[in-house]
Amino acid sequence: MSYRLGIDVGGTFTDLLLFNEQTGEIQLTKVSSTPQDQSIGVINGIHKIAAQAGIKPNDIKLILHGTTVRPTPCSKVKARKSD
Repeated sequence: MSYRLGIDVGGTFTDLLLFNEQTGEIQLTKVSSTPQDQSIGVINGIHKIAAQAGIKPNDIKLILHGTTVRPTPCSKVKARKSD
């Protein structure tokens, strides 16, 4: 079977959605994000959702990744009034 995996890394949680291309079945899960190294939360999530679906991580053929985390300096920039 062929699977696609969508991952959204947020500040608190990493959300994952696994799509079975043959059956159209969707699995959802959530793990804690790991701000010190986001890849840890992503890997934990991949293993969790694969286990829930009864597949191996290698069965996932495509991974789509996004994030809603922004660097701290970006959130603290103030607009300057133009003269």
